[in-house]
Amino acid sequence: MIYRILLIGIWMCLSVWSYAQDNNKEMQVIAVDSSRMETAADSTVRSVVQQADSLPYPNSIEMAFKPDPKKAVLLALVPGLGQIYNRKFWKLPIVYGGLMGCVYAITWNNKTYQDYSQAYFDIINDSMDTSLTPDEWHDSWQNFLSSSANPEDYINNDQFQQLLQRGKDRYRRYRDLSIIIMVGVYALSIIDAYVDAQLFDFDITPDLSMHWSPTVTPRTAYSERMYGVNWSLKF
Repeated sequence: MIYRILLIGIWMCLSVWSYAQDNNKEMQVIAVDSSRMETAADSTVRSVVQQADSLPYPNSIEMAFKPDPKKAVLLALVPGLGQIYNRKFWKLPIVYGGLMGCVYAITWNNKTYQDYSQAYFDIINDSMDTSLTPDEWHDSWQNFLSSSANPEDYINNDQFQQLLQRGKDRYRRYRDLSIIIMVGVYALSIIDAYVDAQLFDFDITPDLSMHWSPTVTPRTAYSERMYGVNWSLKF
């Protein structure tokens, strides 16, 4: 009886040991399979990353140019820079041509005004100072006479003096008017830069076209259903 119990105990121990060995093998197989799966996954990820790295980088996306009106006005304080910022280079000859024309007009009218003014001032002084001889008279007003004219005939000539005075006043007005026009051209260049920046992407395509399509007016409580043609003018 005792030997039987011992044999049963030994058999149970062997069974437990065998079961433990089988479980250990299964765990090792699962661990090996898991490591293989992780290795395969890692290799797949690495291959995908390598393929992604080998792809060419996309070119940088260029945004459509849209000028800033405030910046255009600030740049336009220097004549022409606002037009350059708005990429309207064809307007530069107009801006600079207008300003240079005004500068030339101001310079020429101011010089002529100075000549008339000095001549009028000198002839008045020469006519009032009787102690001066003809050789001591100023050349400023004599330059307005012809080469054959006698200065003594014009020194006290009221019409000649009034001619010099009118010339002085006329060219002074021309000079002042040229300055006003120059300021106007400068202001227009600033306004043009601002308006160009505001309307830079405004569609001004001259697409004048007429379209027609059939139309049906549904029936209402006050009118019957009507059929007709719809005309539209696009501009």
